[in-house]
Amino acid sequence: MRNIITIMKKEFARFFGDRRMIAMMLMPGVLIYIVYSFMGTAMTSMFHPDEGHAPVVYAVNMPDSVAPRLQSAGMSIERIGADEVAEVKERIAQSEADLCVVFPPDFDESVAAYDAQTSPGYAPNIEVYFNSMAPNSQSAYMTFTYILDEYESELANKFDINRGIEDADRAAPEDISTSIISSMMPLLLLVFLFSGCMALAPESIAGEKERGTLATLLVSPLGRSELAAGKMLSLAVLSFLTGLVTALATMLSLPKLFSGSGEVIVTNIYTAMDYILLSCVILSTILLIIAVLSIASAFARTVKEANMAITPLMILVMLVGVTGMFGGTQEDIAFYLIPLYNSVQSMSGVFALDYSAMNIVAASLSNFVYACAGGFVLTKMFNSEKIMFSR
Repeated sequence: MRNIITIMKKEFARFFGDRRMIAMMLMPGVLIYIVYSFMGTAMTSMFHPDEGHAPVVYAVNMPDSVAPRLQSAGMSIERIGADEVAEVKERIAQSEADLCVVFPPDFDESVAAYDAQTSPGYAPNIEVYFNSMAPNSQSAYMTFTYILDEYESELANKFDINRGIEDADRAAPEDISTSIISSMMPLLLLVFLFSGCMALAPESIAGEKERGTLATLLVSPLGRSELAAGKMLSLAVLSFLTGLVTALATMLSLPKLFSGSGEVIVTNIYTAMDYILLSCVILSTILLIIAVLSIASAFARTVKEANMAITPLMILVMLVGVTGMFGGTQEDIAFYLIPLYNSVQSMSGVFALDYSAMNIVAASLSNFVYACAGGFVLTKMFNSEKIMFSR
């Protein structure tokens, strides 16, 4: 154990003694926070109307029955003639006007005389022109159609739905949050963890192999299994720190990102047990990834060659991570024995607050077993003179 700790201290000293390596660890999280925050601000400006904006409705033949309803909703009415409609429509297309509405002549009389069963032809038609890409115009259109729908229901009110009921929607705000987070975070976490491991493993093994320092360690009294364990554990700790920084930055930036689309992000919806199970999954996943990347790096003769061998694995990880966006989590424990896929399913379940603790424990233990198998293979590779001293 003392030799393993010695190797880990050596790896930590090499990492934390290099400011560039520390910057590499912090950079993904900082960039994600900045990008997501910027995207949230951009989405707010794209989809939200200007604060305090009073929409103006340019109306032809505005009936007296509708005008008060629009004014009570804070909408201004500008009465125009039919010959001015084309000009207003062009202004709407240029985002210089909000809404143009053309009522048929004698709208109130036509509505009162119309009967769906006996009246020939179509019901009175209202033309509404708006710009869906202009937030102010889109908001004015939604408000106008809502008012007209209410007015229409009052004209033929045969029954009501949910009158006086304010809690008809039983979906809690946290249900929205968990649905959003559970679909995105497994992919993001898996990619971040793999990226962190990818930045460290080739340099630690293939890099030392390229510089010749690994050969010195191999001919020392240090056991090959101790060297493999020390390398894997130190890389796992450093990768976990990288993933932790990135995950925290992502969680902090999600409220800013989704505030632009009107979604609700609720904090403090996860319990201590949820975080414990999630940590177990993340740690076991890191060990598995480190084992795989360490083996790939041990085969390579240079850092460049190791990165080339690892790149296809990144694509595989992204494909597996995307599966968390489709459907709910699996219930069969057999799915939690599949490497990487079990991690995605476990993360999705924890974030969605819909999981079986037994399945998550099975996923974590299976990942740990696979990592131990990888450590055994890495030890065998360290014992191979052909692999370690190839040029």
